[in-house]
Amino acid sequence: MNRGRVKVCHICEGHSGACRFEENRLDVHYKNDRLLRRFVTERGKIVPRRMTGTCAKGQRSLVRAIKRARFLALMPYVNDSVR
Repeated sequence: MNRGRVKVCHICEGHSGACRFEENRLDVHYKNDRLLRRFVTERGKIVPRRMTGTCAKGQRSLVRAIKRARFLALMPYVNDSVR
């Protein structure tokens, strides 16, 4: 039997427990495109929460800012250079 070991799911295994935006006091705003581009893949997809290391509240504000930036043409919806 594994007495001293606690089972941890593979998603929570590397998670430190602190949100990236809350611990660094980052402002997620749609005009800050340099920050937002770090959370979008080269194809233009929004990176999921388990990969970004954000809490649910931080991920919601991140997605909202990315969608606003896309709507205002500050960020592309799709990157056409990848083929």
